[in-house]
Amino acid sequence: MNSYTHGVSTTELLGDTVGDNLDRAVAAWPEREALVDVPSGRRWTYARFGAEVDELASALLASGVTKGDRVGIWAVNCPEWVLVQYATARIGAVMVNINPAYRTHEVEYVLNQAGISLLFASLSHKSSDYRAMVDEVRGRCRELREVVYFGHPSWGELLGRGGGRDAAYPELSCDDPINIQYTSGTTGFPKGATLSHHNILNNGYFVGELIAYSEQDRVCVPVPFYHCFGMVMGNLAATSHGACVVIPAPSFDPAATLRAVQQERCTSLYGVPTMFIAELNLPDFATYDLSSLRTGIMAGSPCPVEVMKRVVAEMHMAEVSICYGMTETSPVSLQTRRDDDLEHRTGTAGRVLPHIEVKVVDPATGVTQPRGSTGELCTRGYSVMLGYWDEPGKTAEAVDAGRWMHTGDLAVMREDGYVEIVGRIKDMIIRGGENIYPREIEEFLYGHPKIADVQVVGVPHERYGEEVLACVIPRDPANPPTLEDLRGFCEGRLAHYKIPSRLKILDAFPMTVSGKVRKVELRETYAQE
Repeated sequence: MNSYTHGVSTTELLGDTVGDNLDRAVAAWPEREALVDVPSGRRWTYARFGAEVDELASALLASGVTKGDRVGIWAVNCPEWVLVQYATARIGAVMVNINPAYRTHEVEYVLNQAGISLLFASLSHKSSDYRAMVDEVRGRCRELREVVYFGHPSWGELLGRGGGRDAAYPELSCDDPINIQYTSGTTGFPKGATLSHHNILNNGYFVGELIAYSEQDRVCVPVPFYHCFGMVMGNLAATSHGACVVIPAPSFDPAATLRAVQQERCTSLYGVPTMFIAELNLPDFATYDLSSLRTGIMAGSPCPVEVMKRVVAEMHMAEVSICYGMTETSPVSLQTRRDDDLEHRTGTAGRVLPHIEVKVVDPATGVTQPRGSTGELCTRGYSVMLGYWDEPGKTAEAVDAGRWMHTGDLAVMREDGYVEIVGRIKDMIIRGGENIYPREIEEFLYGHPKIADVQVVGVPHERYGEEVLACVIPRDPANPPTLEDLRGFCEGRLAHYKIPSRLKILDAFPMTVSGKVRKVELRETYAQE
């Protein structure tokens, strides 16, 4: 039997835009809660949420933002983030998600590559001074004409320009692009996966369907909104079912997450495995009342069996679901079902979603493999991105002529259609659920005055899964860079999770006969240490 399967479904795909879908929810459940921000205590019913989305949408139109314009958002989780998500979709503007961990080097690239004209941003969070970083790069961003900060007079000033629901919204198609999400690039800079209403609304809807969401559900979302996990599997899965989104904190905090579940009687909780581990390891874990939980989603990396057992037993999440996907596929392609046994939830990434096709192919020939053998996982259907923003060549490398998205992941399809992800074709590092592409860090480190050559690989780490090791050939062997030199060079210019935590000084790299660096050998050599 071939490693091909598709999600047969009697539930039709949604043909509406995000704005139309929200209108349906507002009409059906006006008095139910749509959004709760635990840190500030603010609450929105669907009626209030819909009205504030319209207020912001008309303010954007009054500010000169039109259909197809790119609006950036560089912020931690907050209610304003969610309002911007739905208001930009309402007018057909393209919201560009910017990772809050990005620094000047990365944010300047994104502002220019996407041609962002208006940027929403947090003022600051922990050690990040977003305003100072924007001030530093603003003069070099040709399209950027306005910056609005959350929790600052500029937000109120923008809202004051709008005329409410009476604004004349542009005509939209569900296939219009409304979102760009940057994924780390293998060739230096990240690529902007461009997604439509149809892509993300349907993916959020079907992920929610598979865990049986209804207007009774309250979804705790400690994962970042800038990522599909938060804004699609969280926000869109909730609003397409009349459920409520609960924001526990601006960024992940295990105690704040469990407090929010207890206080708001959440029925669903999201996280990558390291988040669940951090929650379970809290000294006072047993004191939280988590009895309201029934389900949730774990994604980002494989879940250890013992962790899954504790999540089901001690967190009351009997129906917890594992999801696998990538930004380019809106994101989810595979998901475990509510009644799957422990082995399927920990040994596989689930089976195909409704209306999606997946196959496992020989990476060299593209021929579909028999079930049980390893190959590259490919996926096709409504969820595949429109393309990488303004990069047709890169798009053609990822999406073939048959519209199959090549994931770059090695997988095995079992006889029952469940899929195991067994490795990565390229050398991606996954640190605590964040995908890191060594090439981007290498390109950056080449700028260091003491470095002649550098190779970056992932090596095992007990807590994060993998950590970043930089193997460096110094310009002057008598005066090599130290780890402190390297980290100081990266600080403030690369996201913290990309900064190397280990350094090896070498005379030469192991090479193949054809002159390529043997990264696999570097990994294996230093994994032992």
